[in-house]
Amino acid sequence: MTEEEAFALDEHYTNNPPKVDPAKARIRIPLVRIDTITAEYLSERARVTRKRLEEILGNMVWEKISMGNL
Repeated sequence: MTEEEAFALDEHYTNNPPKVDPAKARIRIPLVRIDTITAEYLSERARVTRKRLEEILGNMVWEKISMGNL
């Protein structure tokens, strides 16, 4: 991409920002403190499975929901 193309693209998206459907936007949850053992467990699971922490936590929640343990 040339510098001219980059400036044109920047100008286009500055003047025409993409429309976001709020219904499809992800919900942001504030940061929370967790204990050391939980942090180490999640970090190790992320390393071994090569998944993001969000995926691991989401999978754990869905598993609990599907088992009716909420």
